[in-house]
Amino acid sequence: MKDALRIVVPIHSLDPGGVERVALGLAAQWQQAGHAVTIVLGRSGCSHLASAPALDYWQIPSRVPTASWETPWMVHCLYSYLIAHRADVVFLPGNTYAVVGAAMKLLLGDHAPPMTLKVSNALHRPDMPAFVRRGYGIWLRAQGRLFDRLVGLSEPMAREIRETTGAEAARVDVIANPILTRARLRALARSERRPDSVWGTRYLTAGRLVPQKNHAMLLRAFAHAARPSDSLTIAGEGPERGAIERLAAELGIADRVRLAGHLASIDPLMAEADAFVLSSDYEGLPGVIVEALAAGLPVLSTDCCVSMDCLVEGGRTGLLVPRGDEQAFADGLARIRDFAGDPQRAHDIAARYEVEEAARRYLDMMAQVRRERENQRRHRLGLSAWATHSPWQRSL
Repeated sequence: MKDALRIVVPIHSLDPGGVERVALGLAAQWQQAGHAVTIVLGRSGCSHLASAPALDYWQIPSRVPTASWETPWMVHCLYSYLIAHRADVVFLPGNTYAVVGAAMKLLLGDHAPPMTLKVSNALHRPDMPAFVRRGYGIWLRAQGRLFDRLVGLSEPMAREIRETTGAEAARVDVIANPILTRARLRALARSERRPDSVWGTRYLTAGRLVPQKNHAMLLRAFAHAARPSDSLTIAGEGPERGAIERLAAELGIADRVRLAGHLASIDPLMAEADAFVLSSDYEGLPGVIVEALAAGLPVLSTDCCVSMDCLVEGGRTGLLVPRGDEQAFADGLARIRDFAGDPQRAHDIAARYEVEEAARRYLDMMAQVRRERENQRRHRLGLSAWATHSPWQRSL
């Protein structure tokens, strides 16, 4: 294919959640469009490799587990790939990969390929201690200078990026988070839903079992507000599983809380649910909310990111409560039972987040980034040639 891009995407592992899943979906679209895409894996022997999209996966086998030091190992893997292979652009699929990109700039210098960073998480972090936030602010300003493009998932998020990183407006793009293929969007819209339960409300949440998601607050609010016939399903896996199970037992709700573990798709769970809930302390733009809207589920969420109001539209498609407010979340669990909402509007909002359109826009952006780098290189070569000529030759 003429003008095909060589795109490299670093991914720690195929085991984590939304960031990696979105990156693989984009990579599959780019490959289908005729571009050369390589996924550089930071962990060898990924358990979900067999079910992952058919892409070019590159990895360095390791005799010892690397999960406890995955970022240094990811730096080693990506550096090893880039010194041996040419890349037109490196796509960093989320905030946690910014340090990997920064390391490439340090190690490769002017030989580092252009890099684009998709900002997948909130940049304002009130959960951090004040002294940590100051250091984090310095790191964000460095990102504003390091990367060729920073991508926000909504216009409010792009404003947040410009404010916190100091990046020029021309280097900040807005591309809706690519969450749903057109086929899946249609399937969710026409999926048959079970009738509302006459015995209780079936709440659903999904996400990695990590502190950011604040499942502890969700469980306490559920214990406070739920009726004996209500149930809560938590889809996802992670290091907090044991703590969640213990807290559910302590609160006396273990028989009404189901931990579904890691799932290839939560669509069957959404078909059985009455409401989707999200208790996160911070997010970028939560893909699970988009999926829930596409499935016609009313949404209860904390105001965990600047993009949330774009999703619930002031109460039209869901309810927002302050992050970390257990009582407000418990009240929301009661209110969402009778929430009528606007399913058609919810579907229209979800349609903004199609993979196909986002993949095309990313390709346009990365092609522009490659052109800019080539122009910079030609300019440097021209200046170098001009400097080697004598004053007499330059005057001709």
